[in-house]
Amino acid sequence: MKVLVPVKRVLDYNLKVRVKPDGSGVDLSNLKMSMNPFCEIAVEEAVRMKEGGGGHAKDAATEVVAVSIGPDQAQETLRNALAIGADRGILVKADGEVEPLAVAKLLKAVIEAEKPDLVILGKQAIDDDNNATGQMLAALLGWPQATFASKIVLGAGKATVTREVDGGLQTIDVELPAIITTDLRLNEPRYASLPNIMKAKKKPIDVKTPADLEVDTTPRLKVLKTAEPPKRQGGVKVKTAAELVGKLKEAGVI
Repeated sequence: MKVLVPVKRVLDYNLKVRVKPDGSGVDLSNLKMSMNPFCEIAVEEAVRMKEGGGGHAKDAATEVVAVSIGPDQAQETLRNALAIGADRGILVKADGEVEPLAVAKLLKAVIEAEKPDLVILGKQAIDDDNNATGQMLAALLGWPQATFASKIVLGAGKATVTREVDGGLQTIDVELPAIITTDLRLNEPRYASLPNIMKAKKKPIDVKTPADLEVDTTPRLKVLKTAEPPKRQGGVKVKTAAELVGKLKEAGVI
């Protein structure tokens, strides 16, 4: 069994986002970049499947392949995935912003070449919060999908997925191959040990380009302006419930 895990290089979640003075985008210069947290959860789940034999004995030789789309520096993100336990990496070298549909098309081309049994990816990236790539990828491939997974159990030719919905939890079966996107409560990613970090340096990373995969990544959207959210204003104190209701009506809340 082979599991493919797309991972994205994003601004570290501990850092404060800075907008460029001209409003053309986010300033990433001299800032720490890390693996998207939802992608870390996906890698961890895939590695656990490998360690647990993929759910049943005949899947004991599960291979985990990490894929990233981005600049040369995204190899660092792939090395992190390899240190967690992925077996090899694939970098699709693309400079600049790649929109979710283009990402899905690139992943589709990689999947058609690799032929994995399962694709696990984060439900969204913390930089753009689109929550679109997984769903688009499933549509392009014509594969079943299970989004917002908080539990995954592999069986013979299928995966039983518990997913988080507005009303609580929903459990579904999807036939493999399938697309699964991870939620926060699926697992807690491990810290890569020093020996595994050293081993990751020797694991192979195959570098491709969108041209190699015959995919056009030209953006369909144009960013007109980027701005920081307005600073929070000070609150007011009220003495009675009636005064509170009056203030809420003034604010248009009720």
